[in-house]
Amino acid sequence: MKTAKSIRIPLMFCLLIFAFFALLIISINTGSVSISPAEIFRIISVGISDSSKAANVILKIRLPRLLAAAVLGGALSVSGFLLQTFFRNPIAGPYVLGISNGARMFVGLAMIFVLRHASGVPFIILIAASFLGSLLVTGFVLFFSQRVQSMSVLLVLGIMIGSICTAVTDFIITFADEANVANLHSWSMGSFSAISFASLKPAAIVIFAAVLAAFLLSKPISAFLLGENYALSMGVNVKLFRLALIGLSSLLSATVTALSGPISFVGVAVPHITKLLFRTSKPVILIPSIFLLGSVFCMGCDLIARTAFAPSELAISTVTAIFGAPVVILLMLKRQRRSGSG
Repeated sequence: MKTAKSIRIPLMFCLLIFAFFALLIISINTGSVSISPAEIFRIISVGISDSSKAANVILKIRLPRLLAAAVLGGALSVSGFLLQTFFRNPIAGPYVLGISNGARMFVGLAMIFVLRHASGVPFIILIAASFLGSLLVTGFVLFFSQRVQSMSVLLVLGIMIGSICTAVTDFIITFADEANVANLHSWSMGSFSAISFASLKPAAIVIFAAVLAAFLLSKPISAFLLGENYALSMGVNVKLFRLALIGLSSLLSATVTALSGPISFVGVAVPHITKLLFRTSKPVILIPSIFLLGSVFCMGCDLIARTAFAPSELAISTVTAIFGAPVVILLMLKRQRRSGSG
């Protein structure tokens, strides 16, 4: 059994890495403009010095979008894992608890206000607004979670908070200037299509720093999962640790929302799929594997979103919900059976 488990983890990592590069190759080579694999390799090796039409398609549209799906998908998945650890609740996630919608609401407000006085919105303002919105909704969820113990009630509260934030955002978009309505509406539906290397670079720096910080918390997370008293006995400052979990989770989901809009169910589904595949609860293994599977998951969903009904394109949340929502349903049914048998 030990030998099988020791083989399983590196094998799953190898399979995910293979899936990542396979999706990268397939996605770059898929689109309305047909480009041969040899030409794609040449363009990527030459870089921005190539100004041909094919190079513009690869370097300004397809590659930034793919890398955005990979980085943001991984960030959202790790954010969900941190929230599940904090709340000790398997359905906790940025979208399910309404946190992504709170970030979306504040980003919408920031975009409307700034675009009235400038032609563009600095990324730092989007991150700050999104982070503030995430923390505000997280505060509401924390307030209610201390008063209800039922997973289903917490889920309903998250949906209600998210619905209120969505209604406010839609109200904001309704009264936006006509020139900005299209961009706001496209962003609010969730999409990787408008992301460029210029906007992805600062987001990637924030995300990788936050994921590294989460990885360095692997030992305290392991202790916390065994109970607060055990964590205290191991020397963990539980109050500071809980603040770090909420701060890192909010920062990750805020960065994703600021760049691509809200993306549904990734933060709930991917951590649980990862645990099933790797069959381990060790955070030191789970955090990098969750990030990698989140990247593969979102790259695959984005490929489906832009090719399933081409030339029309689906919102990324439409596809992630199709694959992610059943995981939430199964988790709730599993929890219900356990409580019923108990």
